[in-house]
Amino acid sequence: MRTRLSPALIFAVVPALLFGNTFLQLWPSELCEARAHKASSIALPDNGSIAVNTDTDYDWPGVTVYFKNNSYDLTRYSFINITLSNSCDQTLTICLSIKNRPEKDSSPGDALTLKSGTAGIMRVRLFEMPWILDTPLELVGMRGFPKAIEDDQFNLRETAELHLFLNRPTKRAAFTVTKIEAEQGGPTIKVLKSKEFLPFVDCFGQFRHDDWPGKIKTEDDLHKAADAEKKFLDENAAPKTFNQWGGWADGVTLQATGHFRVEKFRGMWWLVDPDGQLFFSHGVNCVQPATYSGIQDREPYFEWLPEADSPFAAFYNWNSWAPHGFYKDRGRHRTYSFSAANMLRKYGEEWRAIYRDMAHRRLRAWGLNTIANWSDHTVYMMRRTPYVVNLGTQAPPIEGSDGWWGKFPDPFHPEFKESIKRSLANSRKTADDPWCIGYFVDNELSWGNHDRALAEAALKSPAAQPVKNAVFEWLMQKHDNLEKLNQKWGSAYASRDAFLSEQIVPQIDAAGDDLLALHEFIAAEYFSVISAALKQAAPHKLYLGCRFAFGSPASFKVASRYCDIVSFNNYNRVPTKDIPEGSVDKPLINGEFHFGALDRGMFHTGLVAVKDQQQRAQAYKDFLIACLHHPRYVGTHWFQWRDQPLTGRGDAENYQIGFLTGTDQPHPELVAAAREIAAIMYETRIAQSPGKQP
Repeated sequence: MRTRLSPALIFAVVPALLFGNTFLQLWPSELCEARAHKASSIALPDNGSIAVNTDTDYDWPGVTVYFKNNSYDLTRYSFINITLSNSCDQTLTICLSIKNRPEKDSSPGDALTLKSGTAGIMRVRLFEMPWILDTPLELVGMRGFPKAIEDDQFNLRETAELHLFLNRPTKRAAFTVTKIEAEQGGPTIKVLKSKEFLPFVDCFGQFRHDDWPGKIKTEDDLHKAADAEKKFLDENAAPKTFNQWGGWADGVTLQATGHFRVEKFRGMWWLVDPDGQLFFSHGVNCVQPATYSGIQDREPYFEWLPEADSPFAAFYNWNSWAPHGFYKDRGRHRTYSFSAANMLRKYGEEWRAIYRDMAHRRLRAWGLNTIANWSDHTVYMMRRTPYVVNLGTQAPPIEGSDGWWGKFPDPFHPEFKESIKRSLANSRKTADDPWCIGYFVDNELSWGNHDRALAEAALKSPAAQPVKNAVFEWLMQKHDNLEKLNQKWGSAYASRDAFLSEQIVPQIDAAGDDLLALHEFIAAEYFSVISAALKQAAPHKLYLGCRFAFGSPASFKVASRYCDIVSFNNYNRVPTKDIPEGSVDKPLINGEFHFGALDRGMFHTGLVAVKDQQQRAQAYKDFLIACLHHPRYVGTHWFQWRDQPLTGRGDAENYQIGFLTGTDQPHPELVAAAREIAAIMYETRIAQSPGKQP
C-alpha cells in the first residue's frame, strides 16, 4: 500500500508572517488593563510591572491582562513574549491561556517554570498548529484539528485576554509580570483548502496533507523501520546499573523480602526491589498494542478502511466509552485501530507475540523499568519487567459531587466494599507475583478543590444517600442532639428526616469546622476500606493510592494515613504536588505526566505543550531530574506508550504524547532522553541524600 500528499491540496504561507521581526508592546501600554483572578491580588508599581499574589482557594489564581477596546487583531503576529519573575520562595510553573470573549476552546497557551528569585521569558506561538484552513470546516471527535481563523473556535482577529495563572497551587505564591509584547516573523504556517481537505487520514492513520521525518509512505517503509529497530535493540541492552528488576545493581543491599516494598534510606524515600536493592520506578502507562478511534459518522475522514473480507477487518471494534466529545451521547459506535493494522503490516501474522516480546525489549533498551497503569496483562504477566495494576471501585456515586470524570463513589455504600473485593479477586494472580509492585485504585476522582468539598457533596445529596446518613450519625456523636447542632449551625432541623431531606450546605462561618472534619471522615472511609481489603487479599503488595489529579490538602493528608505510597498525576513542567505538613511521612509516586509537540503531523500537544521533539526530550529530562531530587518521589510514569489516534479516542483526545508513533516507530529524541536519565538516575538520587548513614 502507498500513500502520498494530495496533489490537489495547495499549501501557502500566511502573508503576514513574511514580515521582518517587529514588536508591539501590550504591557505596559495604553492598549491593555489588568484584573486579578479569584484568590488573587495585584499591585501596579511605578515601573509598569504587575505584582501578583495568589492563594489556594481557587484552581487558577493569577491575573488577566485584557484589551480595553474588547479585542485586538493579532493575525499579523506569530508570538507573544512575556517577561516573568518568580517573587516567592518556591519553584513556580506560570501558565498562559489566550482567550476570546466569550472564551472558546483550544486557545493558544504555554507555561514557564521559574525557580525562586529567577526571571525568564515565556514565548508562545499564536498559531496553535502549523496548518490553518482557508474557510471553516466542521470537524468533530478531536480535541485539536486544523481550523480557519474565522472559525467558531479561537479567533486571533478577536484576541481579548491573556490569562496568567498557577494551576491548582497548594501554597500561597507570588510572581511579577514585567512586559508583554507581540512579535512578527516566525514559522511558516500552511494554508489548506477546506474543499479539498477530506479525506485527511491516510491508510496508516497519519495526516495525509504534510510530510515530516519518519513519516511512513509505503509498507516497505514499515519493514525498513522494523529492521532498523531490531538492530538498535540487539546493540542496546538495559543500563549497566540495572539488575534483573531494574533496581540499582551497584547500590547498597537492604533487607530482601521477595517483594517490592518502601524504605526511607539516608533521608530519601525509595522503593526496594525483591532482592533488597534500591529501585526508582521509571515507567510508562498504557503498554498496549491497539489504540482505537471512532469511524462511525466520520467515514469521509479516511482515505482507506478495509473491506469486510480483508485481514485488516479484524481491527474493527465497537466502543461505548465516551465521557466527553462528539460520541458522548451517541451510545455504541464503530471504531478502528490503525496501530494494530500497522503492526500486522510490519510484523506479519505473528504480530501479537512479536509485539509482547518487543515491549519488554524496548523498555529495557530505553532504560524504563516499570510497566505502568492500564497496560496489557498479557505483556506484564510475562514477568520480565516490574509492573503495577489498576483496580477500580464501582459504588453508586455521591449525588451532590461533580467532576471531570464523574461523581465521587459513596464509600459508605455496601457495594463499595464489595466492588474492591471483586476487583482484587480478578487480579489474584498478581497478589503473590514478585514482579508486581502494587495496586493503584481508581483514578482522578472528584475530590473537589477545597477541604470541605466531600462534606458539602454529602449534604447536597438526597436522603437515601448512605454517606449522608453516616454524616448525620457523626454529627450526633459530636453534638449529642439536633438542638445543639441547630445552635451551632444556625439551622432549624426538626428531626433526622428533616436533616436528611434538606439539600443545602450550611453557612461556612457557622459550620466550617464540622465540614472540614466531615471531609476527612469521608476520605478516611474511602481509603481505609480499600487499604483493609488490599492488605487482606495481597499483604505483600503496595497500596499506591488513587492518582490524585484534583484535591485539597486535607484529602492528601488522609491518604498518607492509609496508602503505602501517595500518588499524584502531575501535568506541569515539574512535579508540583506534595503531601502537606501534618501528614504521615510517606513516599510519593507520579502516576502521569507528558509533553507533546506538533512537528510530526499530529493535531494536539496534550496537556503540556512544547515546541518540538527536541524540546520534548529536554522537558522529559527536566521533569525526571526534579523527581529524582525530591525526597519523597520514588517513581514517575509517563502517559503514554503510543501517540493517541490522529482522529481521537472515545473522549476525543488526540494527543502527541507517545514514546511510539501510531505506526509503531519510537520517537528517537524521547527514547534518547529516557536512556540518558536511566544511566544516571540512581547516582543522581543518592547524591541528594542529606545523611551518610542509614
